[in-house]
Amino acid sequence: MTGTIAVERMDGAAAARAEPEFRLVYAEAFAEPPYDKTSDSVDANFRRFRSQVRKKTFSAALARTGDGEPVGIAYGYPLSPSTGWWDRLITPVDDELRREDGRRTFGLMELAVRAPWRRLGVARQMHEAALADTTAERVLLNARPDVKAAQAAYRSWGYRKVGEAHPWEGAVLHDVMVLDLRGSGG
Repeated sequence: MTGTIAVERMDGAAAARAEPEFRLVYAEAFAEPPYDKTSDSVDANFRRFRSQVRKKTFSAALARTGDGEPVGIAYGYPLSPSTGWWDRLITPVDDELRREDGRRTFGLMELAVRAPWRRLGVARQMHEAALADTTAERVLLNARPDVKAAQAAYRSWGYRKVGEAHPWEGAVLHDVMVLDLRGSGG
């Protein structure tokens, strides 16, 4: 696809207002194999989304074409001290890696680009926009090891694998990846 892609950074209130665009991108991007999300799993994700956008530290990015068509989404927020994220790992990690204080780690919940706009740098732009104002030391995400393009992108951005997890009940095994922001000026 050609044309200009604009990436807008959003807080929770703005993202809540743009839920239809977030939903469209999510549903289309994750309907594909290997994700194969059903309408029920999309509905479940957006029930969580409606709770997530109410967090005062929520940050998102929405990419659109020049005519306003949504092409990509990214969102997350700093993890709370009581997050269960680390508990889902299949092998334990040391306490220092697990330590959360509500500011240390930005959890990137979703990053998705619709197929026609992939490999154009849109994901990287959204990633940077969603993290633009973070004071977190690092970013944490779960990524499927069988999605080679996403894995390659994350590694090229500086993410490293720290473990493997089943992020939710019934989920396939995901790589748990961390990006250190302290050395990147971020």
